[in-house]
Amino acid sequence: MIVMSGYAMSKFDSSPGEAGFSASIFIIGGLVARLFAGRWIGEIGHKKTLYTGVILSLIMTVLYFGVNNIFLLLAVRFFHGMGFGIITTATATIVANIIPAGMKGEGIAYFGLSQILATGIGPFLGIFISQHGSFSTIFATCVIVSAISLVILPFLSSLHTMELTKEQLENMKGFKFSNFFEPRVIPISIIAMSFFICYSSVVSFLAVYSQEINLVNAASFFFIVYAAVILISRPVIGRLFDLKGENSIMYPAILIFTTGMILFSQTHHAYTLLLSAALIGLGLGAIQSSTQAISVKMTPQHRMGLANSTYFALSDIGMGVGPVVVGFMIPFIGYRGIYTVLAVFSAIYLLLYYLLHGKKAVKEKTIDHRNKEASF
Repeated sequence: MIVMSGYAMSKFDSSPGEAGFSASIFIIGGLVARLFAGRWIGEIGHKKTLYTGVILSLIMTVLYFGVNNIFLLLAVRFFHGMGFGIITTATATIVANIIPAGMKGEGIAYFGLSQILATGIGPFLGIFISQHGSFSTIFATCVIVSAISLVILPFLSSLHTMELTKEQLENMKGFKFSNFFEPRVIPISIIAMSFFICYSSVVSFLAVYSQEINLVNAASFFFIVYAAVILISRPVIGRLFDLKGENSIMYPAILIFTTGMILFSQTHHAYTLLLSAALIGLGLGAIQSSTQAISVKMTPQHRMGLANSTYFALSDIGMGVGPVVVGFMIPFIGYRGIYTVLAVFSAIYLLLYYLLHGKKAVKEKTIDHRNKEASF
């Protein structure tokens, strides 16, 4: 994601809008795959679904070496995104099914560290290799990592598989809306989508933005700081989620993320850029793990695959839409202007969270507390 916009612009002389689309079409491919991955998990099992995603991802990574025009690049990015969508949906469902009910927040937080480390280390390597190597070196590195994933997969012999009843399998037949999406998790998934729109603009154009503000060296450490903050905070946030409830995490996290976006939009120094990375990481890390835990907590086990595919699909929409919208608006208001606008929107999302889930969580907590008192 971090290098693809620059690759398209330098290799094929693409416009910022086309370059943004070359980054975001990966997420669109993931979105398409998620529409079916939830059903596949129920029909053919976790392991076969996971194998499909890993093999497809490896094949597409190898094909980057043969790309010689922007249209072929878009095709490879799309199918590579499909592999990504299948893998992340399958792994998240496996983990959600084995975490004890009262520890969803902490369990999701620990599992989420793998994703966060990837989103921190990956962009760092992308920027570092692009500065000191070539795009071919980046592609070769990704081929090696994908091959290692395929080698590891057969050793995961204890993958959790859940047998669906005949009635549950029968209900999954046909092209009903509920066979592709889990309605219960759509509101909280919209919240996640909103924040990923903001974050994707940072991911996709950080390299170009840092050149404009003369902070290229500091930008190479942006995602390392981002990942380090999440690595430290995630376990604590997960436990607080289980003990205090989602609102105690979400409201402060939204405010912290907003502060980070404001600082990012106005930064002129290396230390303020890295401070914005820490704030964005702390805020988004808490938001992502909490919204995912909320979606898992409110879903019956036999529909966990659909819940995860719904959550990730809407998150992918946010990651996919962000670079395209930002890419077309940059020529009119500039990088600082677009990041300022996104900071304002992230503040508005505080109200959106309250309307879609926050006030409902308060009612549920009150009812649960009353039930416990009655039981006592």
